[in-house]
Amino acid sequence: MLQLCQVTRSLFISNCRSACSEELLQRENITFVINVSKKQPFPADVQRWQTLRIPVYDDPNEDLLSHFDRSADSIQQEALRGGRSLVYCKNGRSRSATICIAYLMKHREMKLFEAKLVRNI
Repeated sequence: MLQLCQVTRSLFISNCRSACSEELLQRENITFVINVSKKQPFPADVQRWQTLRIPVYDDPNEDLLSHFDRSADSIQQEALRGGRSLVYCKNGRSRSATICIAYLMKHREMKLFEAKLVRNI
């Protein structure tokens, strides 16, 4: 089943298959797409959305930490403009969730434990 999961009013998370559904992106008014992978595609009509690629594999040795500030700040800037961001990776579980948690900790001032429990704030 294709779906985007809402984390906050302006932040969503999903897997690659759902993120490439232009119908879902339009339905949720997504304006900014963050692809947390080296190989997964962006939605076909990439000119419709602002995009950011965080080029990492799903591997514990990858340096995802060095991308936290840029991605969190980008999500925050989009929210302040009234936009909505989607963060995704292949399965929508680890890399993309980590980026969402980094945003919640930095810009929502949550502790790690709190950020891991967030649903629709």
